[in-house]
Formats: sequence, C-alpha cells, structure tokens
Amino acid sequence: MTITPELSVAIAFIIFIVLAIWKGTRKITEGLDKRAEGIRRQLDETQNLREEAQAALASYQRQQRDALAEAEQIIAQAEAEAERLKEHAEEVLTATIRRREEQAVQRIAQAEANAVQDVRNQAVELAIGVATKLIAENMTDKVQGELISNATNDVIKKLQH
Repeated sequence: MTITPELSVAIAFIIFIVLAIWKGTRKITEGLDKRAEGIRRQLDETQNLREEAQAALASYQRQQRDALAEAEQIIAQAEAEAERLKEHAEEVLTATIRRREEQAVQRIAQAEANAVQDVRNQAVELAIGVATKLIAENMTDKVQGELISNATNDVIKKLQH
C-alpha cells in the first residue's frame, strides 16, 4: 500500500480527531459535569427555596386559621357575655318592678289601714262626745256618786290582786 498525501492527511485528520476527542472529551465532560453540577445546585437551591416558601405559606395559613378561630371564639364569648348581661338586666328590671309594685301595694294597704283607723277614731270620738253629752244631760248627783263609788271599788280590787 502506498501512502499518498491524501491518505496521510486523512490519517493525520483521524489521529487528530481521535486525540481531540480523547483529550477534548475529558475537558468537555469536565465542563459539562461542572455545568450539570451548577444546574443541580441551582435546582437544589430552588427546591429548598420552594420548600421554605411552602413551609412559610403553610405557617401563614395556619396562623390565619388560628387567628380566625380566635376571632370567632372572641365573638362567641362576646355574644354570650352580651346575652348574659341582657338576661341579668332583665332579671334586675323584673325584680325592681316587682319590688316597687310590692311597695306600692304596701303603701296602698297602709293608707287604707290609716283611713280605716281615722274613721274608727272619729267614730269613737263622736260616740264619746255623744255619750258624754247624753250622760251629762241625764245624770243626777246620786247616779254620779254611785258611779264614782263603783269605779273606786273596782280600782281598789284590781290593786289588791
């Protein structure tokens, strides 16, 4: 076989390509590996950031739910307290009305009793006045003496017992 210049150029080209691939592959592979490692780091960092963001979102959502639950609880407590205060006010008002009604009934009863007593007192005074007048007009000295004597004897008897 004769070596022609084309053949030697082809062989040199093939050797060059093989050497370039052999030496270049390592550098290309190292470059690609570095690039892949950089991309992997970025992906890992992105994944970590995504997980942190999801954790923060979950935390904020939990805090929001807790705040809403607490607000609902505060509202429920306020409504219960308002209802309790309303019931208490109604009880106090009812008791006050009942007490004033009882006082009014007592005052009316006392006024009735006072009126009855006044009428009785006036009737007694009138009866005493009429009796005194009748006795004074119809009593003789002898009857007066007997009445005084009887009254004196009654007092003495009562004092002895």
